[in-house]
Amino acid sequence: MKYRRLGKTNLNISVIGIGTWQFGGEWNKTFEQDEVDAMFAVGRELGINLIDTAECYGDHLSEQFIGRAIESTRGDWILATKFGHKFNKPFDRDEPRSPADIATQLEDSLIALRTDYVDLWQYHSWGDDKFFDDDVLATALKLKDQGKIRHLGNSVSANNNVKQISASTQMDIELIQIIYNRLDQTPEDTTFPVCIEQDLGVLARVPLASGYLSGKYKPGHTFSDNEVRGKWSTPDERDEKLTRAQKIAAEEVPTDTPMVQWALAWCLQHPAVTCVIPGCKSVEQVRSNAAAASLTDMVRDDHPQAVK
Repeated sequence: MKYRRLGKTNLNISVIGIGTWQFGGEWNKTFEQDEVDAMFAVGRELGINLIDTAECYGDHLSEQFIGRAIESTRGDWILATKFGHKFNKPFDRDEPRSPADIATQLEDSLIALRTDYVDLWQYHSWGDDKFFDDDVLATALKLKDQGKIRHLGNSVSANNNVKQISASTQMDIELIQIIYNRLDQTPEDTTFPVCIEQDLGVLARVPLASGYLSGKYKPGHTFSDNEVRGKWSTPDERDEKLTRAQKIAAEEVPTDTPMVQWALAWCLQHPAVTCVIPGCKSVEQVRSNAAAASLTDMVRDDHPQAVK
């Protein structure tokens, strides 16, 4: 495993993290605790130390799985969760976002995670109208002063939202979570320069483009309505991405390199990116994701100043 400094937080985090939306029941799989335990045990053995979750991945369900899995090794992990949504049923959310709401959400997250603090607490896809609420920020900073959170972050909805990211320093936000992958390079010309200028840590989410960059699927593949790709996208949208992914696999991915590992390492070549947070459904996928750390020396011609 390799590690990088998470911007001005000065936390030393693994370049590969573990994303956990899948544990909430919206990715066509129901998990058992022993499966989750095994994934985190292997991740820890391989040097992964960053876990990203959210209050609405199930009704704190993902957090509950995590809390039970890492309770005895809590000190080995950098734990990130989010606030600003409430799970009603699969694919349906409310947005409780008053100062009182977010304080309650944090308490519920701490209970679910079986811990008395989270390392990274992130705004979760807030629109500009609510994101810039001074009373919400004051509450978040008060919770930080109380030691319940260590660092405040922003998981932005639109990955070109320069307005929110530009306000990070004045809002005491130290890290950004953003969509970035080979199929969506939007941040490179919009938000990444702002992140670098402010020394913000960057967690790249959806680094495998929701699995389209896994190499497992071909155009025409049908996804279940019980998962995000079947529920929130159309067949034409999926086929367009899968067609592009096929072309990338043929023209850019070395023949001896698994596409998953190549796609994760590709993200890590950008100087702004600290860590990628792919999801995983098995121990084997945790191992495969972790192996991408060994490819961070891969050269990208479009980024001659790529970091290692």
